[in-house]
Amino acid sequence: MTTQLIDPSVWDRVTVAVTSVRDWLDERGKAAWLFAMILGFIFFWPVGLGILAYMIWSKRMFGCRHHRNRRDNGFEHHAFTPTGNAAFDAYRAETLKRLEEEHREFLEFLQKLREARDKAEFDQFMQQRGSEG
Repeated sequence: MTTQLIDPSVWDRVTVAVTSVRDWLDERGKAAWLFAMILGFIFFWPVGLGILAYMIWSKRMFGCRHHRNRRDNGFEHHAFTPTGNAAFDAYRAETLKRLEEEHREFLEFLQKLREARDKAEFDQFMQQRGSEG
């Protein structure tokens, strides 16, 4: 049996939570980021330092607008803005649709792998338990 530091489902939940906080702060602008950074420094300085580093790394600190537009199926909304070239727009729409489908299939595949791993670990546990008793 392999050991992992963090259960993938826990990691997925943490990632979703951090992403939702980031998007919430982006909706409120630079002042919200600065306020979060100051609170981070007040309550636990490494959190404030981490927020500051993230703001600099992501260019949120220096006037570059990183406000997240409304997302459509995980892709930025501005990705669907027409370019004026009908052939390219059709190709882009078809490609994005195909990529979304592949992404969904890949996530389903990962879920099946997790379930298979869990079943194998459970079966191994039951087998060991049966041989001990």
